[in-house]
Amino acid sequence: MGAGHAHRLHRPGDSRVHALAPHIKLAATFAFVVVVVSTPREAMWAFGAYAVLLAAVAVAARVPAGFLLKRLLIEVPFVAFAVLMPFVANGERVDVLGLSLSVNGLWGAWNVLAKGTLGVAASVLLASTTELRALLLGLQRLRLPPLLVQIASFMIRYGDVITDEMRRMRIARESRGFEARGVRHWGVLAKSAGALFIRSYERGERVHLAMVSRGYAGSMPVIDEVRADRAQWSYALSLPGAALLICLLGWTL
Repeated sequence: MGAGHAHRLHRPGDSRVHALAPHIKLAATFAFVVVVVSTPREAMWAFGAYAVLLAAVAVAARVPAGFLLKRLLIEVPFVAFAVLMPFVANGERVDVLGLSLSVNGLWGAWNVLAKGTLGVAASVLLASTTELRALLLGLQRLRLPPLLVQIASFMIRYGDVITDEMRRMRIARESRGFEARGVRHWGVLAKSAGALFIRSYERGERVHLAMVSRGYAGSMPVIDEVRADRAQWSYALSLPGAALLICLLGWTL
């Protein structure tokens, strides 16, 4: 359980952004997203300014544009939803390239795309510069309910275990000549899923008993105490601070 768990979103580095305490980065990212969501959708220039701020963070963290853009593909379902909004929304209509589109739908699509993309980009930058274990320590430092932190910790720690179990079961099926080709093979896959659930449940019980036998009483000990000075807070909060200024201008101009 004490082993490190790397993830594909993390990009190791020695930049100043990487060196920031995780709870500071979590607080700064959350504040930035709140400011972005609070910005009026009509202030289109403001979202461009937010993108410039995130680009500056990416440069400071030495995160390549290609790395960031590939991870942004996770928002494709939201993009599909936004594309449909001008066609299904009610209200005033306008002709664009021969298509009758809803004005409210166009604004709604822009709102979802702009704010969603900026939020996902900020999250990707956070994950790129912070290890999973450090994120958990940051959540703990921010006084998130301990039970939620423990649940997230166990999910991360045993996600790889379950994935490896699935891989071994797939190899076992293929070594016996099985290959899923149609609906008639769904029964075998369903039995495999059931067996995986039972094995995971039993493994969880064994792990819990082992933890209780070692003194676990509902809370995990804090091994690494994460601290940050005023300079780190000032550096990290410069992002949401600049975003807040842009937001205020967006409401007044």
